Amino acid sequence: MGANRTVKVLFDTSVIIAAVLPKHPSHTPCFAELQAAELNQIQGYLSTHSLAEVYSVMTRMPSQPRMSPQEAQSLLQRCLQYLEAVSLETVDYQAVIAQMAALNLRGGGIFDALIAQAALKVSADQLLTLNSSHFTRLGTVIAQMVRVPT
Repeated sequence: MGANRTVKVLFDTSVIIAAVLPKHPSHTPCFAELQAAELNQIQGYLSTHSLAEVYSVMTRMPSQPRMSPQEAQSLLQRCLQYLEAVSLETVDYQAVIAQMAALNLRGGGIFDALIAQAALKVSADQLLTLNSSHFTRLGTVIAQMVRVPT
């Protein structure tokens, strides 16, 4: 990579959640990655699917006190100030479904494949996740992008 090009990083839902929860075991490395995006040291992205996933997880976690819907909304609005949301079109969904069928993968793995498709759509250099096995099974191109924050 050229020295003048900013690294493009798509954040999986798992990394965003860990970054915003100080008690999460992976908080420190995930927070550092999110901070790098906020400071424009990397170009940060997230799938629009992750917006819904983060909201869902944050508002149903058994933490005390439980995060309110308004707090989750505020948190996501802050993230969108420095993470660019990547929307998928019908053709992207069709490509993901075709990929899942070709790999003979079933069920909820499609949601990880949608996040991976968002990374492909923006030509991300890295797909940052705490669940690497969910993504490495989606083929070589995706597997080469996967990185776990350390």
